[in-house]
Amino acid sequence: MFDTKFDATFDAEGMVSTVSTVTDRGTAAMNDRPTRVWNGVTIPEPGIYILDEAHKRIGFQAQHMMVSAVRGEFARGGATITIGDDPAQSSVTAHIETASVTTHNPDRDVHLQSADFLDVENFPTIAYASTGLAWRENNDAIFDWARLRNNPLTRRGAVTDVPEPSRSPGRFVLSGDLSVKDVHRPVDLTVEFGGARRDPYGQDIFGFSATTEIDREDFGLVWNVALEAGGWLVGKRIRIEIAGEAILQQPG
Repeated sequence: MFDTKFDATFDAEGMVSTVSTVTDRGTAAMNDRPTRVWNGVTIPEPGIYILDEAHKRIGFQAQHMMVSAVRGEFARGGATITIGDDPAQSSVTAHIETASVTTHNPDRDVHLQSADFLDVENFPTIAYASTGLAWRENNDAIFDWARLRNNPLTRRGAVTDVPEPSRSPGRFVLSGDLSVKDVHRPVDLTVEFGGARRDPYGQDIFGFSATTEIDREDFGLVWNVALEAGGWLVGKRIRIEIAGEAILQQPG
């Protein structure tokens, strides 16, 4: 077996500039750019990143018959993430192919693709474009407020106050506009940053997860059936759950 160790080089500010793997056969550089720390979180360097097709999930959840959850996902979609020199100035644009929806039930999937719901023939994509990003640390009350903002009756202006730096996981509120069919509405995502590093293939990557909740009827997805015992066949509230990795395409 080869003897292996890791060496790190630090710059004058104490930031990692090079991390190398050293074996008895030589040295392989794993990270030759500084790792930035912002609000106690290791963040990716500035640049343009794209969502890794092999490491993503665009999921959703809705109530069925008022008693259980049905989960589904979109198999195809992408995103471009621009990380700014100032991380708070970062931005996201994303799209989802509506015809790729699946709940692992063919009959239900055909119905979701029909004009009753997504109308994939006339509206092949769902789009999202961010309008702002705010550091939110571990404040669950702020996350609750962000979910309330997705109700157009309670939506307020952007909040710009930033709490003191923390060593907690990187958590943010990403504000943006969601377009479903021919309806465009503001929607906030609560985002947790998973970390940044260089992978074994030499690619700079970072991971994240994001959640939000919307009222589907706000986007024209109004089909339903009233139940004799009260309530509806399909829940109106939709929980959206996104997770993935992004790969650096163009350094800033």
